[in-house]
Amino acid sequence: MMLAFSIQPTGTSRADGLVTEAVAEAVKVVRASGLPNRTTAMFTEIEGSWDEVFGVVKRATEAVAPFGSRIGLVIKADIRPGATGEIDAKLDRMEQAIKESEAGDADSASGVQEC
Repeated sequence: MMLAFSIQPTGTSRADGLVTEAVAEAVKVVRASGLPNRTTAMFTEIEGSWDEVFGVVKRATEAVAPFGSRIGLVIKADIRPGATGEIDAKLDRMEQAIKESEAGDADSASGVQEC
């Protein structure tokens, strides 16, 4: 299973509304899990079994709790039994498709046709 999630505390006492410290605590939990993961500006992705992944999400949510009076949690999951290594493989396949598409576009632009 691959899961993307975002945790955001609300009701913080910060005047600027930043949640950087809270997010950092959640990311520390994810990284300490040892599961394959990636964090971007909007989401953290993690890959593992159902129980492993949701256990990490629970602990990350608990780590954010002290930073606000309420927590928003967004989850999107790709449940593919038996699939592993997809956190990188999906991106690799997409990059390959782009390269192939661009190569095809270059051939069309130059008048080269395949038979």
